[in-house]
Formats: sequence, C-alpha cells, structure tokens
Amino acid sequence: MQIHENFSLKPLNTFAIAAKARFFASFSSVEELQSLLNTKYFLDGNQPIILGGGSNILFTKDVDGFVLKNDLRGISVVAEDDVFYYVKAAAGEVWHQLVEYCLQHNYAGLENLSLIPGNVGASPMQNIGAYGVEIKDVFHELEALHVKEHYLRTFTLTECAFGYRESIFKKTLKNQFIILNVTFKLRKAPVFNTSYGAIEQELNKMRVTTLSIQHIAQAVIQIRQSKLPDPKVMGNAGSFFKNPTISAASFVSLQQLWPTIPFYEVPQQLYKIPAAWLIEQCGFKGYRKGDAGCNPLQPLVLVNYGAASGAEIIALSQMIIDAVQNRFGIVLEREVNIL
Repeated sequence: MQIHENFSLKPLNTFAIAAKARFFASFSSVEELQSLLNTKYFLDGNQPIILGGGSNILFTKDVDGFVLKNDLRGISVVAEDDVFYYVKAAAGEVWHQLVEYCLQHNYAGLENLSLIPGNVGASPMQNIGAYGVEIKDVFHELEALHVKEHYLRTFTLTECAFGYRESIFKKTLKNQFIILNVTFKLRKAPVFNTSYGAIEQELNKMRVTTLSIQHIAQAVIQIRQSKLPDPKVMGNAGSFFKNPTISAASFVSLQQLWPTIPFYEVPQQLYKIPAAWLIEQCGFKGYRKGDAGCNPLQPLVLVNYGAASGAEIIALSQMIIDAVQNRFGIVLEREVNIL
C-alpha cells in the first residue's frame, strides 16, 4: 500500500481529463482499505473520492484531497436454488468481464448490459441500465463499508432504493459507504428481452434462428460499437444525460408541435423522451467547440477530442441544457458525476 502525491488521474478516467489528485492510493483488500481510512488524513474527518473504472465521472479541476482506487477482485457463485444462481463479484471487477464470465457459464440476466464501461461497484450506485434491463432487475444484495465508522453493512434490493440511474448511494447515503461487492440473482433458464431498441433487427441481421443469451449479448455489443465511441480512442463517459420523463399533459402539448417526437410510456402515466432526439433537434449532433464535442453518431455522448478540459465539457453540456429547455421546456439532467 503506497500513498502518492500529485498523482495524475488522466489514465484513470475515460474522459481522459488531465486532472491530478493531491493524494492517491489503491486498495485490493478490505484490510488495506481499512488501513487507509485509519491514516491521519481521514481521522481528521476528510472524505475520500472513490474511483472505480472512471467511466462515469468528469473532473473539472484537480482534486485537493484523497482519491482511493477500488481494485478489489473476485467472482464466485455463493448460492443457488431451483431458479437462480447467486453470483458475487468484487467491486473492482471490470463490468464487461463479469458479463463475459456469466455468458461463459450460462448465467442469464446480464446479457443486455454487455459492453457498458466501468466497474462492478458503480453498477448499483448508478442503477446502470441498457436495452430494457436495469441492475435492479438482477440485483440480490451488496456489501459496503461505512467510511467513518468502518463497519460492514449488507444492503438488500429494497434498501438500495433504486430509481432511474439513481440509488440511495447517490442521495441519502452519498459518500457514506464504499461498495465492496455485489451479488446478482441470475437465472438458470433465461428469460429473453429483445423488444428494446434495435436488438431484434440486429438478431435478424445475424441470422439467429435459435436464441441464446450469447446471441443477445453479441447483438448488444454490435449495436453499441456501431454508434458509441470507444473511450480508449476518444475520451467520453457514455451517455452524458438522462432521458427526461414528462407528464401526459406536457407530452400531448409537445406532440402537437412535433408529431414525430419519439417516446416510451412508463408507469404513473408518464412519458420518457429520448434525450438524444432532443439534443439533435437543437443542432448539437456532431457539434464541436475546440476539443469538446457532441458525438456525430450518438448525440447523447459528449466527447473529448484530445485536450479538452473538464470545464470545457461541462460548459458544452450547459449549452445543450439551455438549448433544450428553451426549445422544448424540458430540463435535461446530467447522468455523469461532476467533480
């Protein structure tokens, strides 16, 4: 366990922002984490910033504090019943590698979440989702460490209070716990989910006749690769904004002005509008200012073409928010965590 000073975070965030941490250390065991939290820096009451895969974070300045990188590893089946395997994964595991592990062993449920960047620990925090599936649909429990009092606590599905890209760890318990591992409830007999987005169309192009979770995963991967930039090539954090939800009355008014507006009906008589469509209608698809830009294939993704600062990315996002609000009366909410 080594503590570094003035440590570059550029290779540790997918936006490739050139920020530095005043102090930095990584931990690969709970004991190492507890030792770090017992150092004088944290005993003085300071809060750490926990870094996983760095795929849902935007640094707008240097971190005048302590960044801890979660390098906990391990995947195992901890229980099973007639219907489910219970698969526990350490928070530092790469998310897509967990998906691949489950595909290899025919544990069904994560296939629609293929190729999402980031680590396992962020998955319940964000309630990540794609192509009709969210973490809450496959979640069993997680274990976390209290930052100040250092006790372990297990959180159930209900206790996590999952919402759309939300959980209790982004609200009431923000910065209070460090997620150590997550246990997923994965089916022995798959229940296929192919109705969302272009999955069925992609499966037809693949000429799939006998459906499997492996086929769905491959379709999702091909769709994502066709329209989302690889963070290793172009800095980005995936979807930058949440898809907004509006009331039925607001939707009717908008549909009268824009009859082709796309939408998804959601519970409680609400309508979800694709943020990408709103952004494109405001002329930002492919927009670039300096090295900060809006992806030309998927306008929901903001990109760093090379040397953009976090401040430039956030300024571009505010331009988009203002434009969408002025034109549609809808306020976009950032999905990415801003530091």
